[in-house]
Amino acid sequence: MSFFDIFAFISGAAIGSFLNVCIFRIPAEESIIRPASRCPSCLHPIRFYDNIPIISFLLLRARCRDCGAKISWRYPLVELITGLLALLLFIKFGLTLDFLVYFVFTAVLIIISFIDLDHQIIPDILSLPGIPIFFLLAVFVVKLPWMEAAIGLLIGGGVLFAIAFVYEFITKREGMGGGDIKLLGMIGGFLGWKSLIFILLVSSVLGAVIGIAVMVIKKQDMKYAVPFGPFLSAAAVAYIFWGDVFMRFLIYRH
Repeated sequence: MSFFDIFAFISGAAIGSFLNVCIFRIPAEESIIRPASRCPSCLHPIRFYDNIPIISFLLLRARCRDCGAKISWRYPLVELITGLLALLLFIKFGLTLDFLVYFVFTAVLIIISFIDLDHQIIPDILSLPGIPIFFLLAVFVVKLPWMEAAIGLLIGGGVLFAIAFVYEFITKREGMGGGDIKLLGMIGGFLGWKSLIFILLVSSVLGAVIGIAVMVIKKQDMKYAVPFGPFLSAAAVAYIFWGDVFMRFLIYRH
């Protein structure tokens, strides 16, 4: 592993620390800039040496230095995931604008996923601006054909809207929120319509397997909803790395 690979991981983990702030504060409609990071229990500002990604969590043994409150394992997990994705994206794209754009995209997906897990919502403040921003980045930076991006945006939102409409019509209850529809529209507009085959397939399989497992473990009825945003996000990230292989497989098979 080269120095640049290590730097990419460390930088990604550091940005993951900021993503934790976004995950905590955006649903609460608080500023993600001020005040500085602080313990959610005693509100004491976190010292810079207690805010080192992953390492500080281990050194503090998952406890706040001031009040002793337990620190959630989710904080280092987000930092680790962000660091690993930064490393993998750097290995794939190198030090390019494509790397930066794809990293920002995955960072937004990480925030969306953990907020959806916690609150069963996908904030419009992330998805709505994300639709035009990532569409433009796909066309002008990644050089995705604009028609492919536009069709991806329209189909991405339209497919889940149709599924949600039919599900609600048959069951008389909402099974998929508007946030998922906007999220898939954003993903389709950035990765193109071809990505949706892979993303819908993988996210549906993941959602079914994990959803059933959670319901069995918690002994809950099938009526309990499992957030779908994290599965869409995971499938979108997987497509970035393995989408080309999947598409070649489809073409070869046909």
